[in-house]
Amino acid sequence: MKNIFTALFLLTSIFTFAHGGDGFKHSDIFKTLGPNDKVAILMVHFGTTHDDTRALTIEAINKKVSQTFPGVEVREAYTSRMIMRRLKEKGMTKPNPTEAMNKLIADGYTHLILQPTNIIEGIEMEALQKEVASYQTKFKDIRLGTALLHSPEDYQAVVKAIAASIKDKEKGDCVFVCHGTYHPANSTYGMLDYVMKAQGHKNYHVGTIEGYPTMDDVIRELEANKAKEVTLIPFMFVAGDHAKNDIAGDWKDELEKKGYKVNVLLKGLGEYPAIQELFIQHVKFATKHQREDITVKKKKYEKTDEID
Repeated sequence: MKNIFTALFLLTSIFTFAHGGDGFKHSDIFKTLGPNDKVAILMVHFGTTHDDTRALTIEAINKKVSQTFPGVEVREAYTSRMIMRRLKEKGMTKPNPTEAMNKLIADGYTHLILQPTNIIEGIEMEALQKEVASYQTKFKDIRLGTALLHSPEDYQAVVKAIAASIKDKEKGDCVFVCHGTYHPANSTYGMLDYVMKAQGHKNYHVGTIEGYPTMDDVIRELEANKAKEVTLIPFMFVAGDHAKNDIAGDWKDELEKKGYKVNVLLKGLGEYPAIQELFIQHVKFATKHQREDITVKKKKYEKTDEID
């Protein structure tokens, strides 16, 4: 089995792009598999209670990852406790990362790659890094993929993918509405805006619901561009509550009050095949590289029946 995996991923590795900067060491997870070892990929999502966008984003990328890595077990976990609680009330149970990792250990998996569908390296990623670090001694090899926007190359690839995906769908100036955060990673959105304009998209603007740039900042850019028509586009993995209520509701209403003709492209980033492919490239990168910031000296791996 080890030889089959090795041959497969030597072929796919040519499509794996590098992340700029330090923080990673080269390490092929499939070359470390022993005859009795088992490897899995855990897709980690914030989650959503909306069935329509879940099918088009979360379930779609889970399926695509399974197709990309034949023979590798692919499972999922959610991180939003509120969403998991609401889904449970509807009869749908989703494990959190800890529960999913404990189940993988119980099922005999020794090697694990976690790939989040987070957009930025913010609060959610920090929490996930801590969880992964706490499981370093429970797997022979465990590694965490990066968020969509991690390296400068990621920004450039994402902007190109988005521009190609919305071509012929955009009308007037495009406003990409992000979630926003109080975490320092909110600066991601400023860089995203810069890269968009650096690639020649002077009619692209980035705004956030709970951070910076604000709607007022976006309006100033629209005024400077003398825009008359706007297309609002969620810059979120799923088109859930924020997209349907804040973007298609509050943002659309406010811009219309300002006199703009407003269109809404109500699709989550996870619906675009080009964005799905970028996440898959991150999984491929994780198969070949280990984050040094969560690599710790491990005790000799000992498989036990007890799970802490």
